[in-house]
Amino acid sequence: MAVPDGWLMLTITDWLRGLSGPVGYAVVAGLVFAEDALFFSFFLPGETAAVFGGFLAHQGRISIGWIVLFVVCAAVLGDTAGYEIGRWLGPRILDSRPMRRHANRVDQAQDLIRRRGPAAVFFGRFIAFFRAMVPTLAGISRMPYRRFLLYNALGGILWGIGFTLLGYFAGAAYTRVESTVGRALALLIAALVLVALVVWHLRRRRSKARASEGDGDEEP
Repeated sequence: MAVPDGWLMLTITDWLRGLSGPVGYAVVAGLVFAEDALFFSFFLPGETAAVFGGFLAHQGRISIGWIVLFVVCAAVLGDTAGYEIGRWLGPRILDSRPMRRHANRVDQAQDLIRRRGPAAVFFGRFIAFFRAMVPTLAGISRMPYRRFLLYNALGGILWGIGFTLLGYFAGAAYTRVESTVGRALALLIAALVLVALVVWHLRRRRSKARASEGDGDEEP
């Protein structure tokens, strides 16, 4: 009999709540790393582990400075591992059972890589399923590693610091924060995309206007 995903997540979060010391650092960092390197986001999103890391620091069980460092490093290294998996295994990894079960989302992630390139690595870090898939797809598409690493590191730093501090300052109210994380990020990303589209549209109109003026100057 299959175990419900909600029950599994509740069990893991209850277990995380009792961690402290070196074990706390290792488990939180391990979950963040495994999400990207081993597609563990199918069971527990990495931001949940990061928020819990901040929550444990708020309780004084671990250091906020160290857990932020561990989360950021685990995020960047996990993405790098996912990239290498995609680079070495190639498209055949998409035939695995977890990938076939999420074929539509995999197609969306592939489309994001094709349209946005390195920017998809940065923005994909803030979307749960894409966070696990984009690094592997970047490796499959043979994106240059230096370019991947730059956007991977930028996204990992912002994501790691943001979610860990979110858990730290939320304290005992972590459950309420966790329930609003997805919506808040969706609104933020939508706003960023909207601004980018407006800027692109204005630049395109300006370029066309300049081209028209240039054509007029060339007429006899």
